[in-house]
Amino acid sequence: MRILYVQYANPGAYPPLEHSSRILASAGAEVRFLGIGSLGADALRFPPHANIEVRQWNFCPPGWRQKVHYVQFGLWVVWTALRWRPDWIYASDCLACPIVLALSHLPRWRVLYHEHDSPAEEGRRRRAEAGGQGGGASRFVRFVLWTRRKVARRAALCVLPNEKRVEDFRRETGTARPVLCVWNCPRREEAQIMPPGRPQSEFILFYHGSIVPVRVPVSVVQALASLPEQVRLRIAGYETIGHWGYVRRLQEEAKRVGVLERIEFVGTLPRFELLPLCRKAHVGLSLMPRTSQDPNENAMTGASNKAFEYLACGAALLVSDLPEWQKTFVQPGYALACDPEDRLSIAGALRWFLEHPAETREMGARGRISVLQEWNYEAQFRPVADLMAGA
Repeated sequence: MRILYVQYANPGAYPPLEHSSRILASAGAEVRFLGIGSLGADALRFPPHANIEVRQWNFCPPGWRQKVHYVQFGLWVVWTALRWRPDWIYASDCLACPIVLALSHLPRWRVLYHEHDSPAEEGRRRRAEAGGQGGGASRFVRFVLWTRRKVARRAALCVLPNEKRVEDFRRETGTARPVLCVWNCPRREEAQIMPPGRPQSEFILFYHGSIVPVRVPVSVVQALASLPEQVRLRIAGYETIGHWGYVRRLQEEAKRVGVLERIEFVGTLPRFELLPLCRKAHVGLSLMPRTSQDPNENAMTGASNKAFEYLACGAALLVSDLPEWQKTFVQPGYALACDPEDRLSIAGALRWFLEHPAETREMGARGRISVLQEWNYEAQFRPVADLMAGA
């Protein structure tokens, strides 16, 4: 079986693509990725696998050149598909839909559409229909959303990482095709590595991912100022186009409150270098805003890679005080919750972790067992792999 993954993005920035491709390739499939680089995050890449090939074009910044770049990329995808003749087209972002819609009309290929991030424009449209503040979309965005609806109705299967997003997707696209919810969990093998003993001389709060205000609020830096010096914050990740300079903003605030030497930015790391760092952490930071107009931020349980990855590495969690996060992580005993905008709330939770080291280790250990038993991508992705193999 040959599988062609298509995304107008860097596939290395999406752990579920790494997981699904390795599961399929290890079962004997030939896998090829067609994607592009990413601004500031080109270090994100897959580990080598004999049955997986990744081909990427360079990133092109926004503007008229990007439009030309996109058209050329689409032609390259079509040409590659015609020559390589895959059995499945695995579309994995909204911008792939115009290209994949054209390919879906050729009878040879079956299409799987895996949407990691719901388009923000759909959220604005729903707010406008409900009488709230909305916004007009460009012709190109409206065209992409139209092709998204068409692809959803033609695909053999659609996959989303959150139950609410599944419901919204069915309503927005009107698809009658199967739509499965597959949580963005790590692979089982990643949780099988026993975390090393964590040093008692320091307490590591760890974050990885996009470095933006809603994920790493300034309040986290401010909270360090009221905690013992052994509490340190380690951040791995990258700034996004909308938040250039945010690392400098965090550093300036850290200097102002006197904790600059207790914050470490390790840069952008591929996953196989990131997880060993995560295994040295005591607590993983997985915060979401308590209110948001972004449909993705309002439906992140299951969709957030971070929480599951921290647990796979044996770290306890610090999450936002939101109902779904409480139900999924706090109530089973894997996490504490806080108000992400309140430095005192964050500091209080971290102080509890610091003063209860045995209980903190137990929280991480219970979470790691859950990853090994249930919250792993092999278990989550099995219905999709079975359908692809039997189609």
